[in-house]
Amino acid sequence: MNPAVVNILVSGVFMALMSLLVKFAGEFHIFQIIFFRSIVTLIISYVFIVKQKLRPFGNDKKHLILRGLFGFGGLALYFLTVQHMPLATAVSIQYLSPVFTAILAIYINHQKSPWYTWVFYGVALGGVFIIKGFDPRVDFWMLMAGIGSAIFSGAAYNMIRKIGNKDDPNVVVFYFPLVTLPLVVFPALYYWVWPADIWQWLVLIGIGVSTQFGQVYMTRAFQYSSLGGVAIFQYFGLLYALAFGFIFFDEGFGWMTYLGMFLVVAGAVGNALVTSYRRP
Repeated sequence: MNPAVVNILVSGVFMALMSLLVKFAGEFHIFQIIFFRSIVTLIISYVFIVKQKLRPFGNDKKHLILRGLFGFGGLALYFLTVQHMPLATAVSIQYLSPVFTAILAIYINHQKSPWYTWVFYGVALGGVFIIKGFDPRVDFWMLMAGIGSAIFSGAAYNMIRKIGNKDDPNVVVFYFPLVTLPLVVFPALYYWVWPADIWQWLVLIGIGVSTQFGQVYMTRAFQYSSLGGVAIFQYFGLLYALAFGFIFFDEGFGWMTYLGMFLVVAGAVGNALVTSYRRP
């Protein structure tokens, strides 16, 4: 099998595992979860930076900091939705991030998307509204939080485009926890609950470890192949989320909700396929 495909599928497993562990950590406040996640990823990222003898604080500090801020917003809202929605639903709504990446790219990076992109994104948005309309477990404000997470993620991706080749990917990853920790340390202490047993410690630490390896394998995938060539395989993550939700939380859905999820993924995958095909 293509090494890029293998890496992106492995990345999807780790990201789905992260979401599963966040749901298991429901007794902890999201600020405490983010705190643990940031500590773990900060340590691992710094080890990579030292090993490669990179400058930890990078060159394009402005956009590195903005990437960290937007990433924090996206992460906090995503963790919130995972704790208050069925797992697969939260993952589906997060798949709207390419829509907002394209919209924000018009203003931030002066990049315009072709007309067919907006058709596919319209299909994806329609899928979200179907999910909301036919799943009573999806609260309006949690839906807004999920969409907000996708918007922040889109802004973070645009900051990465701004950074370009000015900084190593490991430095970009390092800035995420570097910016996040000062923002969450005091709220985390305010809501702090000590883990009651080894299982809870493993869950909190596992969130950081699974996130780190998910990012590493995703980076490897995009190094092996073009963005369009592997991006569609990211959406296998929804299958992982559906399986985890059913096995561990007995989460099921009506057929209209499944239709909504299908439209979200179909819109994103369709755009990736057409874009890859039309690219000279």
